[in-house]
Amino acid sequence: MELFFAALLGFALGSIPFGLILTRAAGLGDVRKIGSGSIGATNVLRTGNKGLAAATVLLDAAKAAVPVLVAGHFWPGTEGVAAVAAVAGHCFTPWLAFKGGKGFASAAGALLALAWPAMLACAAIWAITLYVSRISSVSSMVTVVASPLVAWGLGYPDAIPPLIAIAAIVLVQHRANIGRLMRGEEPKVGSSGKA
Repeated sequence: MELFFAALLGFALGSIPFGLILTRAAGLGDVRKIGSGSIGATNVLRTGNKGLAAATVLLDAAKAAVPVLVAGHFWPGTEGVAAVAAVAGHCFTPWLAFKGGKGFASAAGALLALAWPAMLACAAIWAITLYVSRISSVSSMVTVVASPLVAWGLGYPDAIPPLIAIAAIVLVQHRANIGRLMRGEEPKVGSSGKA
């Protein structure tokens, strides 16, 4: 029963579509009608409002970190379930016909709550990969794939199974990006190419 409550809490909080809420509240319309059609921070940034994009990152990370922390407090041992459910809630939100974001910011928030030293290491991996590739999706995918290895290397074995599940969800959500990468069509950061 505790696992169910942790999953329900994670999915419920994770499903809040902050990117859409913020852009609509700012009078910028439906963020799903531009760019990739996602509700995440990268697509919010395409509205030209950096402040809203930053707020989306923080809120999308928080909605995954909070249920992990709450689950750990009330139902110790269920943190991983809450983490996976929160990322799944973001990616497949029932409020938007089970469509959502790509899950990277929520994955980062979950990792922060599960193993913050691993989150710091993964932030460095993300930054280096972005600097080298100049492609946001590449840095996101490399980081989530690396996160279970980082958790293992830093001594957080309990975080490994949920991080593997989260990486799988994020990779599925990036399937269109993977296709564009294979065709050489994925735009680089700062380019005017259509995403």
